[in-house]
Amino acid sequence: MDRTLLLNTTFEPLAVVSWKKAVTLLFLEKVEVIREYDREVHSVSMRLRLPAVVRLLTFVRPNKLRVRFSRKNVFLRDGYKCQYCGERFDGKHLTCDHITPRSRGGLTEWTNIVTSCIYCNHRKGDRLPEEAEMIPLRKPGRPSGAHVLMLGLGAGGFPDYWKDYVFMRD
Repeated sequence: MDRTLLLNTTFEPLAVVSWKKAVTLLFLEKVEVIREYDREVHSVSMRLRLPAVVRLLTFVRPNKLRVRFSRKNVFLRDGYKCQYCGERFDGKHLTCDHITPRSRGGLTEWTNIVTSCIYCNHRKGDRLPEEAEMIPLRKPGRPSGAHVLMLGLGAGGFPDYWKDYVFMRD
């Protein structure tokens, strides 16, 4: 219950933020609260129910939302699945592998990084996929913001408070 769904002014999901970030946006008058959790937080002088869903008061152009390159977002894009052996792992048993190793000019970017288990990453080593006979299951690329958002929501489920605002496939 520490997550808050951030909606655009058009009620489209933009991101999942911590409740602390949502409260900060509320006090800065950048969002309005649409739904609240039952849980409250207290300060010396006030009580506040935790926001479950907030909506921006200023429209944000969705095409400007670019997914930040991070280890977590690579794992979300690949579904926490090793792209060499196809097995699903916890994040602590995964690593990011450069398809073209950095020692051979490979860059750290969306199109050259895949999720790999520790065993497969060690086995591939400093070789190209063809040399190691380890071709990734999917060609990597930059995910859309909505794609990563939906994957992230599906990974841990989402609260019932969000069901009217999040489209999930069964």
